[in-house]
Amino acid sequence: MRKLLVAVMTVLAFTVSTGTAAGAPLPCPEIFATNNTAIITDPADPRLKDRLVKFDREVRGIVFANGGVTTRSTLLDGVFWSSVLQQTTFERSRKFDVTLNEASLRHTASTISKQFRQESVLTFRFLPSNSPKVDAVQVEVPGVTATQVREGLLKDAVAREKLGGGSVTLQSKAILIADVNDLPTVRAFVTNLGGDMSKAKVHRGAWEFVGAETPLWSSQNAA
Repeated sequence: MRKLLVAVMTVLAFTVSTGTAAGAPLPCPEIFATNNTAIITDPADPRLKDRLVKFDREVRGIVFANGGVTTRSTLLDGVFWSSVLQQTTFERSRKFDVTLNEASLRHTASTISKQFRQESVLTFRFLPSNSPKVDAVQVEVPGVTATQVREGLLKDAVAREKLGGGSVTLQSKAILIADVNDLPTVRAFVTNLGGDMSKAKVHRGAWEFVGAETPLWSSQNAA
């Protein structure tokens, strides 16, 4: 999967999820992945109707083989900016919520990347907002379509350069992941494309783009 970096400005109310309020547990880690290797530039391409059912089963099997289970799998429409083509590209993907520790999450993502010939697979681990390991944010915005994200990227050179794209559920909820320092850019992007940041949820955590050759040794002692 190409960088699933993401799309958003100023003093607007938004919800920050830390996973610590009243002892609430953190959400499951997530894997964003696809089996697509084609460059699709036409939003009406029939390949964008694929529900990735077989891919869903195969990834669930990989997760299970690595000691976890998939608690949820969400079909996504991805919109990305290609600096090579100088236009937007599209692909269907899935978000897998999984019960894996950090080491197993990285190993699983590496396996998916290798098996489905992906440049990288994105993982996101939810963390308390005060954790020193926080390096990313995930912004969930209801009422945003893939078409809005596409048009927003075409108009916003800053978002194209810093964020690259985003994913949208079939229920029109944008899922935007970015470096924690780029949260102001994410807010501005969402606002400019007509999204309502007052209804958005902002989660803090750690992200990683894992390729087939990503070193796995550094996480062997992870909890």
